[in-house]
Amino acid sequence: MSALKYLLHYPPSLLAQVQARLDDGSLGNWLASRYPDSHAVQSDNALYQYVSELKQRYLKNAPAPTKVLYDNRQHPVKGTLGTNTQISRVQGSKLKAKHEIRIATLFRDAPEPFLRMIVVHELSHLREKNHDKAFYQLCCHMEPAYHQLEFDTRLWLTLRELEPAASPAPR
Repeated sequence: MSALKYLLHYPPSLLAQVQARLDDGSLGNWLASRYPDSHAVQSDNALYQYVSELKQRYLKNAPAPTKVLYDNRQHPVKGTLGTNTQISRVQGSKLKAKHEIRIATLFRDAPEPFLRMIVVHELSHLREKNHDKAFYQLCCHMEPAYHQLEFDTRLWLTLRELEPAASPAPR
């Protein structure tokens, strides 16, 4: 089960079910039936608009990100699917903070719910810096199926890595 590196912290019984689906080749079909549609958020401008709409709907008082983009340096093997960074700069006598959200480029090919889950995660960092109870409550407020989408995203990443021929070609 070393091929299940994205699922290491899940219970062994669940890992056995995933491994069984991988072994019989049904995981890809199951994910495709559950998440059949891709999304139209392909450019950095479209991603910025997508993030802004979610932020405006759920986090009206949080600071707006100044930059949102797909980043090909984000990679799940290195542990990052997205980042939210705060850059502080002194302007005159004031300290200005700028927030940047970067999403791994591979999410251009992901189903829209997976992109939404990553965006919700990064937006939650605008209000909650740590991965604590309040952070995950905020994630679930913005996306009630957050935990299921996180698990399914991990399945998608596993399948994508194990079956590169079955994955869509990069655009």
